[in-house]
Amino acid sequence: MTQAERRVYLITSLLNEEPRYDGMEVPKDEQEQRRLLRALLNIRMPAPVRPEFLAVQDAYLQEAIRQKGITRLEDLPPLGEDLYLWRGDITTLSCDAIVNAANSQMLGCFCPNHGCIDNAIHTYAGVQLRLACWEQRKKQGWEEETGGAKITPAFNLPSRYVLHTVGPIVGSRLTKQDCALLASCYRSCLELAEERGLKSVAFCCISTGEFHFPNQRAAEIAVQTVKAYKEATKSKMKVIFNVFKETDFVIYRRLLSGD
Repeated sequence: MTQAERRVYLITSLLNEEPRYDGMEVPKDEQEQRRLLRALLNIRMPAPVRPEFLAVQDAYLQEAIRQKGITRLEDLPPLGEDLYLWRGDITTLSCDAIVNAANSQMLGCFCPNHGCIDNAIHTYAGVQLRLACWEQRKKQGWEEETGGAKITPAFNLPSRYVLHTVGPIVGSRLTKQDCALLASCYRSCLELAEERGLKSVAFCCISTGEFHFPNQRAAEIAVQTVKAYKEATKSKMKVIFNVFKETDFVIYRRLLSGD
């Protein structure tokens, strides 16, 4: 199958899963097809899926990521001892684990084509990721607490694992509790990664988007917490601070360069 054929197959299969989509046609335009496929993946509930669908989906997503261009940790220059800064799409980063800024449901973003990192990671990992998160939620019996961490396979992403952490949601003003919980997110991810024997982890800017944590303070907490953890534990884990916006890149570069 070509990518176009895979895309049409996946859209058709997802539409056929839901009686309410009966009669809906697949768009002819490629961009419209891409948006529709992502939307359908975003809103699909965690449920078993046919092996035939998974085979096509996996081939499609892996090729889509390859076309975007994969960045490997080995190609990044360090900005400190085992510390890296990289601006780019975290779904194209090849390392042991990437960190997802999850919500308390830990099932990914259900908003079609939303721009958050949770949406992107679940989209390109594939439907298996939501199902894996659901199984963990079911076993746990309650929603994920702020400041903790869970780990799942990364499925179709270039990384091996995804670390899921729920950051604090900032209200009208930033509190000491917000700062403590954000630091806990970083520590929990590092501890879990170390426990699993991982050698590298890439952090996104936890809580700074939809959760309204101020970017400067969030970056300070991230860098301080990672450095303190590495110093206290003598960890040799490589840590990548992944940013998407130029604003965050400037902030992290200043903090990591000691300017």
